[in-house]
Amino acid sequence: MGCGGKIAGKALFRLLAEQKGREANPRVFVYAAGGYYYPGKDDSQLRAEMRSYLDRGYTVVKMKIGGASLAEDQRRIEAVLGEIGGQARLAVDANGRFDLETAIAYARMLRQYDLFWYEEIGDPLDYQLQAAMNAFYPGPMATGENLFSHQDARNLIRYGNMRPDRDWLQFDCALSYGLVEYLRTLDVLAEYGWSPARCIPHGGHQMSLNIAAGLGLGGNESYPDLFQPYGGFPDGVKVIDGHITMPELPGIGFEGKSDLISVMRALAE
Repeated sequence: MGCGGKIAGKALFRLLAEQKGREANPRVFVYAAGGYYYPGKDDSQLRAEMRSYLDRGYTVVKMKIGGASLAEDQRRIEAVLGEIGGQARLAVDANGRFDLETAIAYARMLRQYDLFWYEEIGDPLDYQLQAAMNAFYPGPMATGENLFSHQDARNLIRYGNMRPDRDWLQFDCALSYGLVEYLRTLDVLAEYGWSPARCIPHGGHQMSLNIAAGLGLGGNESYPDLFQPYGGFPDGVKVIDGHITMPELPGIGFEGKSDLISVMRALAE
C-alpha cells in the first residue's frame, strides 16, 4: 500500500481514505509516550521529562507503572500530575505486569485521579482479568497492542467487557499481519458497535500515523525522544494543541524524516 502511494504520487493516508470512500483529515491526535524507569531517575527528572512534552505541544502524556511498589508509583503519578496541572492529561501503562489482585489494588488507587487511561493491566489474552476490572475501575482503560488478528480483537470485545463509550483499543497497524488484517479488525469492531475513533494504535511509527489519518482513527502513539530515528515525525512537523498535520509526502513518506531515511538507505546498500 505504501508502494502504491509512491507510484500514485500520493500520501498513504490520502490513498487509504480514497479507497474507503471517505475524506482524509490530515490533522491527527498524538500523545507522548515516556515515563520509563531508569536507574537513578528521580521524581524531579520525571517531572522535567513530562514538562518537556508539554513544551512541545502535547496535551496527553504517558508514564510507566508496575515497576515499583504501589506506594512509589502513586508518588510518581502525583509528581507528574502536580507538574502538568490542567495543561495536559496523564495515561498510565502497566505493560501487562499485573495479576488480578495487583491490578485491582492499582485500580483502587488510580480511580481517584482523572486519568486519560489505565493501560494493559495484565496478560493480553486474559480476557477474564480485563472483564473483572469494570467493577473496580470506572475510568477509561486501554489494551490491544499485543493482539494481532481480528479473531483476537473479537475475543477481547466479546469476553473482555471493553466499553465502547470510554475504552481505547491499541492494535498495532504494522504488527497486525498487515493493513488487510487491520481492516478486518476494524470491520469486526464495527459489528460490535465500536467506532474507529476509539482506536489509537501502538507503535509511534510513520506507517500507523498514516493509517490513523487515512482511516479516521482516534490518533496515534508517539515517542518524542525514544526509539530514534523511528520515533517522532517528519522534519518540520510540530505538535500543536496535541495534534500534528500530516505532510503531503508520497507513500509512507520516510524521506521526510532525514535521520530515518539515512539509516534506511545505509541498510539497503
